[in-house]
Amino acid sequence: MGNTEEKIPEILELKERISLQIEKHEEEIEFLKKNLEVLDSILKQSSFTKASALKFNTKSPQQESIPLKRGSEGDIVANAYVTPEQVSIILNEEIGINDDTPPFKSFFLDRIIGEMKRKDTDEVESGKISPESVIDYVINKNGSNIREIIIRNYRQKERVKEIINTAAWSLTRMIENSEK
Repeated sequence: MGNTEEKIPEILELKERISLQIEKHEEEIEFLKKNLEVLDSILKQSSFTKASALKFNTKSPQQESIPLKRGSEGDIVANAYVTPEQVSIILNEEIGINDDTPPFKSFFLDRIIGEMKRKDTDEVESGKISPESVIDYVINKNGSNIREIIIRNYRQKERVKEIINTAAWSLTRMIENSEK
């Protein structure tokens, strides 16, 4: 009997860890459901198919694209692909703009993504999120031209719409500035 009594603290610790894991997974499922609702709302406002109705290629995790237009009726400058982990913005091949063209760094990266990153960093410092959960971005280029902007760990559904809208606006201004 004494042997079992010695293991009670370990058993209680294990029980607590399992309970925390269950809670963590339930929160993640809720997060994913809310993201789907936001994506459905964004697509509905843009008169697209509901996100839940989009077809996924089983060989590729990317879903149908969300076009980023130059103005409300303009040409498509890029396509955004939203997954639970990231937003990928892929520029059209014929668009040749580099990351030095305003307002890419000053507005899109520093003000929009930078502000999200500052908020995430504050949440890391207060223990609300882990350092791995901080929003981050990667810019893939073909020579000096931007080909793809990947924003990882957007975490919050409200951020998807802001990222897509500000990316469309920024890319439009960049094209205009490069044509001058």
